Amino acid sequence: MPLINLQTSAPSPDRATVDGLLLDLSAKLARHLGKPESYVMTAFRGDVPMTFGGTADAPVCYVEVKSIGTMTPAQTAAMSAEFCSLIEAAIAVPKARIYIEFADAERHLWGWNGGTFA
Repeated sequence: MPLINLQTSAPSPDRATVDGLLLDLSAKLARHLGKPESYVMTAFRGDVPMTFGGTADAPVCYVEVKSIGTMTPAQTAAMSAEFCSLIEAAIAVPKARIYIEFADAERHLWGWNGGTFA
């Protein structure tokens, strides 16, 4: 049910780097939300044409974090700090050029296995 969807204008690094970043984000998202990692999904897209602050001359990253339930302000603040640091270290996108959107989903709006979580 939790999802991290990351897209960046930075060149895609080697597969091992991407896999390592996604696995790290998966484990940390599960821990922050107190949910089983067996339900966490992560995705990565590199080389996406993007701008930030009216420029395309430096890498930028947009991250969606979605989950069923309510994420508290303390949780989103902690996740933003940790995820930005991980992303900056893994793919060299400065924290100041990363946006993270946190979205709570209602159970009936999240499908899985032919049904929903409602």
